[in-house]
Amino acid sequence: MGKLIKNHWARLIVLTAALYQVAASIEGFFWPKIFWDFLTINLNPVVKPIPVLQSLNLLFGILGLAWEWPLGYLSGTAMHRSIEARLVIYPLSSLAALLLYQGTNAGLYYLIGLGVYFWAFSEGETVCPVPWTLPKRGSKIDEV
Repeated sequence: MGKLIKNHWARLIVLTAALYQVAASIEGFFWPKIFWDFLTINLNPVVKPIPVLQSLNLLFGILGLAWEWPLGYLSGTAMHRSIEARLVIYPLSSLAALLLYQGTNAGLYYLIGLGVYFWAFSEGETVCPVPWTLPKRGSKIDEV
C-alpha cells in the first residue's frame, strides 16, 4: 500500500466545496436567503436588494477552483504551492459559504478540507509544482 498524500486528498475536498459554492451562489442570486435568518433579520440586507454575499461566494468559489485546479501559468507559482496561504484564505471562503443558506454544505466541506490541509502542513508535506503529480524521492514528503 502507498502512503496517503494528504494535500491531494484535501485538494479534492476543496475542489468539491468550491464547485458547490459556485452553484450555491448562482442559486442564491435567484432565491436570496441568509442561513441565520431564523435568529435575526439584521443580515438580510447583505443578500437583497444588492447581492453582496452571493457575489463574494461566487468570487471565493472561482478562486478555489482556480487555485486547486490551476491553469498552466499558475501551477508551480509560490501561491499555488503554499499550504499556509490556503490555511488563511479557506476559512474566509468557509465563512462566506456558511452565511448563505444555499452554501452551508460548501462551508462544511471547506472546513473538512482545511483540517486535512492542516494535517498535511503539520506533517511537512509540500504541494508539487505540477498538479496531480507525486513528489520526487528524497523530497520533504518522504522524510516524514
